Amino acid sequence: MVRILPLILTASFAFAQSVSVEPAEQIALSGAVDSNSPSFWWNNKLYLFTSSGMPVRFDGNDIKRLGSARAVMFYDYGRVTKWIESVWQDTDGTVYGWYHHEPGGICNAPYLTAPKIGAVVSYDHGATFYDLGIILSSAGTPNCASKNGYFAGGNGDFSVVLGQDQKYFYFYFDNYGGDLSRQGVATARMAIEDVKNPVGNVWKYFNDDWTEPGLGGDLTPIFQAVGGWDTESTDSYWGPSVHYNRFLGKFVMLLNHSCCTTGWPQEGIYISYLSNPNKPNYWRSPVKIMDGGDWYPQVMGEGVGDTDTVAGESPRLFVGGESRWRLVFSK
Repeated sequence: MVRILPLILTASFAFAQSVSVEPAEQIALSGAVDSNSPSFWWNNKLYLFTSSGMPVRFDGNDIKRLGSARAVMFYDYGRVTKWIESVWQDTDGTVYGWYHHEPGGICNAPYLTAPKIGAVVSYDHGATFYDLGIILSSAGTPNCASKNGYFAGGNGDFSVVLGQDQKYFYFYFDNYGGDLSRQGVATARMAIEDVKNPVGNVWKYFNDDWTEPGLGGDLTPIFQAVGGWDTESTDSYWGPSVHYNRFLGKFVMLLNHSCCTTGWPQEGIYISYLSNPNKPNYWRSPVKIMDGGDWYPQVMGEGVGDTDTVAGESPRLFVGGESRWRLVFSK
């Protein structure tokens, strides 16, 4: 069982909002959920993806009335494992997506990999995708002595949001390798005009600027790990899910927190806020909203046009593909 905290307050002298986690009727996604589950609207119909190694797609009138799962097809299966974790739809209906990929053969160990983040595009509302290539990867070599049980480094477990000024996509992801000062939740950005040609056009945030290449570049974490992912006492936030909350007029991040043994135990789910994604050092210190819980918290708005990246005052809270709660924000 998890314990729901009835009221969470994140405040400073000049910046304050609160959120309560309130019970709601159960909604369960029928697909296997092993990542963030992104969505978009087209012709008054909601499309949603879930992933567990390979993605499936649902569509329906709203989040409560989704049809049967249909396997997503790819024109290129060179990178077999794909978790589609974020999507964005252009005004002409073209769907751009971003996926978490776990390459095999890392460290000659079947249980260790080093994830990368790639881009895809669909011209049929997410039924089939073309692979545009890998756009985010970690610096350095995999640490084959890593003790977290899954990753020997890499960049993955992410979400993507478009800034309100429509200039940049912001990637929020985990860096699982390198020096402890580089491990934790990090960010990168890409100009919207590069969405069709993303390889080499994603830039990581490093030392207060967007100067490092997405492929192998250095980075400065937003939330640095306290205990490294390569140790038996990992203590780190991970799996950021970010949406723009139009009620608050701010971006909101939900986070898993793993602590403090191997196997990624879930200590709790946390929340953070930011006004301007171009200034990632202003993300507020995460505050817990739930003890324990499953992996992959995210919101889903219930109105037409609401998704996992845009929501209002009281979106549904999903954890591991199931919602028994809603978040109620207050200014």
